[in-house]
Amino acid sequence: MTTSVFAQALGSDVERLHPQMRRRFGLTPDGENACVGRGVMDEVWRGPLATVPFLWFGAWRNILVPRTGRGVPFTIENYCYVDGLGRDTTTFVRTFEFPRGRRSRFDATMVYDAQAGRVLDYLGTHQHLAVDLDLTVDERGGLLLRSGAQRFYEGPVGFSFPMVASGTAELHEHFDDATGRFHVDLTVSNPLVGPIFGYRGSFTCDFTTLPATSVPASAKPLREERRG
Repeated sequence: MTTSVFAQALGSDVERLHPQMRRRFGLTPDGENACVGRGVMDEVWRGPLATVPFLWFGAWRNILVPRTGRGVPFTIENYCYVDGLGRDTTTFVRTFEFPRGRRSRFDATMVYDAQAGRVLDYLGTHQHLAVDLDLTVDERGGLLLRSGAQRFYEGPVGFSFPMVASGTAELHEHFDDATGRFHVDLTVSNPLVGPIFGYRGSFTCDFTTLPATSVPASAKPLREERRG
């Protein structure tokens, strides 16, 4: 059986994860390969008014969420499959249900970059933005993900994305035995304007094993990028 994208990046530190976190981040194409979480975001927030055009531009390809709210129902879909380039790939598709039928999605697909020894996070529906992720296990057995260098790809065009025009993400996730829920807290910041977007909330998960052909097409990117 293969090793999950995250276990490869964490190495021996994967054993320090809470068992439920180890299960959630342990999906593989040839084992338990699906985890769908449902819960509520206590808050989905954004930064100053100047960030709104940036957030709406990102929302065009499901990279950022421009709306705000409290008590926002959401789902997170994690499926692990082998993509068209032969890579073990794990989806992170977050769908937020705002009032009056307004819906926002924040999509990512993650692979293991063996050369760099880290997780590579492709953001959006077309894998335009490739982001290096650093993973750390915290004292609760939770996982801390920090984004690093970013690269933009479109057709033959490819360049390092300047951080001054983008954002760096820090995501904390842990499992709480008392509530039986996963808790998540994300902050995306820009070096010039500070915090620009984030959310915090909790959810429960249903795990299952699906045939490879049953992984929903709606959770996969519309285009796959070979470059890392």
